Amino acid sequence: MTSTLLIVQFVLAILLTIIVLLQKSSSMGLGAYSGSNDSLFGAKGPANFLTKATMALGLVFVINTVALGYLYNQQRNQSAVDTVKTDSLIPSTPVTQTSQAPAAPTAPVTTENK
Repeated sequence: MTSTLLIVQFVLAILLTIIVLLQKSSSMGLGAYSGSNDSLFGAKGPANFLTKATMALGLVFVINTVALGYLYNQQRNQSAVDTVKTDSLIPSTPVTQTSQAPAAPTAPVTTENK
């Protein structure tokens, strides 16, 4: 789920950047490449459409960002200890030790008579 939302986030960021650059400004930006004013968008040109598209994409971008933050926070709150199987760490029957450890070697006793 998070990987899908992350891909959507990248696409939204690219589309939002393109739409902002297409808007008319004092230096025209990429708006000079949008064609004549009365082609597809009507007599006023693309200004009204691009403004509404920017607002809509911006809103979707913010909602997607909040959703990604929430999902990543849920994953971060999970602990690695929660996934450990405790029944495999503790044996069901006590382990008994059947063999004795070898005794420590003793030093030979020498007797000196003087």
